[in-house]
Amino acid sequence: MEKAVCYVRVSTEEQARDGVSLAAQEERLAAYCRMTGLEIVEVIREEGVSAGKPLATRPGGERLLQLVARKKVKHVVALKLDRLFRDAEDALHQTKAWDKAGIALHLVDMGGQTLNTATAMGRFFLNMMAAFAELERNLIAERTATALAHKKAHREAYAPTPYGFKRVGDALLKNAQEQEIIAQIFAWKEAGWSLRKIAGELNRRGIPTKQGGRWYASTVRYLLQNSLYQEVA
Repeated sequence: MEKAVCYVRVSTEEQARDGVSLAAQEERLAAYCRMTGLEIVEVIREEGVSAGKPLATRPGGERLLQLVARKKVKHVVALKLDRLFRDAEDALHQTKAWDKAGIALHLVDMGGQTLNTATAMGRFFLNMMAAFAELERNLIAERTATALAHKKAHREAYAPTPYGFKRVGDALLKNAQEQEIIAQIFAWKEAGWSLRKIAGELNRRGIPTKQGGRWYASTVRYLLQNSLYQEVA
């Protein structure tokens, strides 16, 4: 029989909310292994551990990777993708390495179906999941960028208060003294000064950044490229 390691995990919040107990997961995995002819070498149980932590940084996850690395098992069995990984991209990255080592990942409950990366169809579906996960991240990034652009255009507060402005409620109002510094920075840049020279001159004059620190070339570059300051230029 092919040897397998089963991995069950639940966060305290999940267990309280959904009743997704470790025992229930373990029972499902044991039934699956019996049905598919897999011999369970070890069941790794992690309670109160968030999926936000990468697999290798969890005590049980580290143990699982050790068993795989030592070639003690040929199969990794979990109930769902999110028991092991933060998202499909993480799973894809790890299972590529497992594929090369001849290790198959089995997900017992994928919307009522099972997934086995030892098969071409299982690998295909995992790739599709990774693609959809990437699409979702890109859509979130687009929405975030659009929202940020809107806030900048309407002088609404976003993240830390930017240089040249003061925050009043949710609005950004101009700080006259800092606006003069910004205008000077743009003038120096127009005169051909390098970013490092501009930062050095600001530091020489004892002009602090918004957080009270020193200026660097990267700080000056961010200011010059930020659309919030284009009207100053």
